[in-house]
Amino acid sequence: MASADRVTAERRRRRPTKSGVVLSAEMILDKALELLDEQGAEALTIRRLGTALGADPSAVYRYYRGAEDLLLALGDRLIGEALDAYEAAEHPDWAEALRELGRCAYRAALRHPRVAVLSTYRVTRRPNEQRAVETGVGLLRRAGFDDATAVRHYHAFIDTVLGHAALDAAVLRLPDDQRAGDAQAWSEAYAELPADDFPHLHAVRTHLPTMAGPAFEHALDLLLTALRTQAPG
Repeated sequence: MASADRVTAERRRRRPTKSGVVLSAEMILDKALELLDEQGAEALTIRRLGTALGADPSAVYRYYRGAEDLLLALGDRLIGEALDAYEAAEHPDWAEALRELGRCAYRAALRHPRVAVLSTYRVTRRPNEQRAVETGVGLLRRAGFDDATAVRHYHAFIDTVLGHAALDAAVLRLPDDQRAGDAQAWSEAYAELPADDFPHLHAVRTHLPTMAGPAFEHALDLLLTALRTQAPG
């Protein structure tokens, strides 16, 4: 697009709506995140978003092509939050740097569990995701892995992180009584199974309540231990 065309398009975007609101891509994203955090996926419609912004829904289309485009932008916002937290820390060891990258991504997802459940399995194709992939693959190449192996290992790493994030985000969205009931099952229903029928569960019954908590940190430890063992360096 020519420079003059870009200026004209930006002026069209920035003109006030009928209610006097001057929208921006970030303002729309902020309101979409707020709606999703408070009301869930059913709130993510262009019509509801326009109403919440005090603007005609058509004004939103100046910035986003539709609900899916907005969802991908929200997913990229979560990745951006993770990178902001990650870049504030320094880790000279590649494996610890990768650990912190995973933790930052996981925490960002749990801060916005409704968004995480909807977006963690999508490819945003946007700048924050691109920076995250660049960072992760770069750490694995620094460890000495060849290019193809670095990509494979990053794929396994990030899917492990996002898989746990989506799972734990879904748990956070459960009603309190359901979460409490599921946690209680490990210390009651499972712990009381007869030894004759379930000898292994009976043997470990005092440890079963740990199944109620997140497994993310342990899974991350296992994966990073394996990567350290395989690292050429």
